[in-house]
This record gives sequence, structure tokens and C-alpha cells, in this order.
Amino acid sequence: MNSTLFTLGRGIGQVMFQNNALSGIIMLLGIFLNSWQIGLLALAGNGAGTLTAYLSGYKQEDIRAGLYGFNGTLVGIAIGVFMQISLVSLLLMIIASAFSTWVTRLFGSQRWLPGFTAPFIITVWLLLGICSFFFPSLLLPTCSSVIECKPDLFRAFSLNIGQVMFQGETIVSGLFFLAAIFINSRLNAFYAVMASLLSVVVSLFWGVEYSMLNMGLMGYNGVLCAIALGDKTWKGAFYAVLSVLISILLQFTGMKFGMVTLTAPFVLSVWCIMGINKLASGKKRLNILG
Repeated sequence: MNSTLFTLGRGIGQVMFQNNALSGIIMLLGIFLNSWQIGLLALAGNGAGTLTAYLSGYKQEDIRAGLYGFNGTLVGIAIGVFMQISLVSLLLMIIASAFSTWVTRLFGSQRWLPGFTAPFIITVWLLLGICSFFFPSLLLPTCSSVIECKPDLFRAFSLNIGQVMFQGETIVSGLFFLAAIFINSRLNAFYAVMASLLSVVVSLFWGVEYSMLNMGLMGYNGVLCAIALGDKTWKGAFYAVLSVLISILLQFTGMKFGMVTLTAPFVLSVWCIMGINKLASGKKRLNILG
């Protein structure tokens, strides 16, 4: 029982790169404070993804580390965000969470690109596309954002962190997420704060609509970017900042075209930085050989 609890906890914590069961449980509490239904869906998606990995015979070490649970967690939350809760949507959630586990395994079997949340993105995009054609009544209507006339900086800061897991209704969720990160890694917490603040400043300078800013929609990808790339070196800090800026550009562009971006700006931005780093390393080696 304790082993299962720790695995599920890590599966939630790994959404924000925290391989720590306590961090994951605190994040789950943050979700429940926003919506108990979404909290249950997060647990269900996590459980379905993790169980799929067990039944598929994947490495026990990876399963216990939550590596097959975090994409399922996001899939479960996405069901509650985009669909009406019904037997059909719950069945789709189980299937989609299992599918995200198999996609995670595919990414893990190659060395070119880390999957990050790409399995979640691919799964939800496919799910939304299928539902648009076959089950349109399941999809919730798109809510038009309320026009806001001034920035709410503290709200934007907190929701930049909370929106990593679609928690945009209360600032408390974001604060719980930040506390959960801090418990596991002060360095990660520093980069989460930095990315959130930088996203607010850049969005204000860029003239982004206050409704988008205040809802945390411009910063949550940057928070993931900074945690993924930031370390104790100046190079890591530079790449983290650059990745945050790229993610803001990608998010702004995607939303302008009406895309459901999810965490795609984060994944694409970090992949881009990894490519730049590889090219730079390759040139250095060539110079040494020359």
C-alpha cells in the first residue's frame, strides 16, 4: 500500500520534474483545493497510466519513479478541463492514459529526444480530434476570456505555476505547487520563481492582453522550461532564460492561431535548446580536432 502511494505521489510530482512522493501529494492537495473532481481525475489518470506500465512489464525502477504516471496525470486532468464527465469520457480517459504510457515507452526507447510531456500532448490532441468528429457532445464549449483592464501581478505569478496542471481558478494551487517544488529542490524552486517573474515582465513589455497574463497562460510553459534546463552554472541559467523566452513566443503564436497548445511550447523550446547545445558542442570538438 505504501509503495503504491509513493509511486502515485511521484507520478504527480514528476509533472514538474520532482521525483518526490511528498511533493506529489502536496501538488495533489493543491489540485483538490481548486476542484475535487479534477483531483480525482488526476489520480485516476495517474493510476491508469501506472497500471498499464505494470501490466506491460516495464522496468520497475522507472514505474516506482513515477515516469509512467505523470503523463497519465495530465491526461486525467485534461479530461475534466475539455470534456463533460460521463461514463464515455471516463472510459476515454482510461484508454488515453494507457496510450500515453505506451507513447512514453516509445520515447524512452530512443536517445535522440526526451519525451517530457510529449506523450500527453500527442494523446490529448488525438483525443480532442477524435471527439470533435465522433463525440462532439462530450466536448465542453470554449469559454471566451473576460476582458481585463489591468494586470494582477501576484495572480499572474501564481497561476503561471498552477497552470502547469490546468489550475487557473485559484492562486492557492500555484502556491502549493511552488511549496512542493521547494521541499524537493530549492534550485528548482528558484528557477520556477524566476521563470514566472520573467514571463510576467516579458508579457507586460510585449503588450499581451491582461486576461491572458492574469490567467497564467503566458508563463506555465516557461516554468517547466526553467526547471528542466536550469542548474548551478551560468550556462544552465542562460539556456533556462532563453528557453523561457522561446516558450512565450511559441505560446503567444499558438494562441493567436487558436491552437490548444497544452505544454507543446515547453517541449519544443527545450528540444530547440538541446539542439543548439549539441551544435555548439559539435563545433567545439571540430575546433579542437582542427
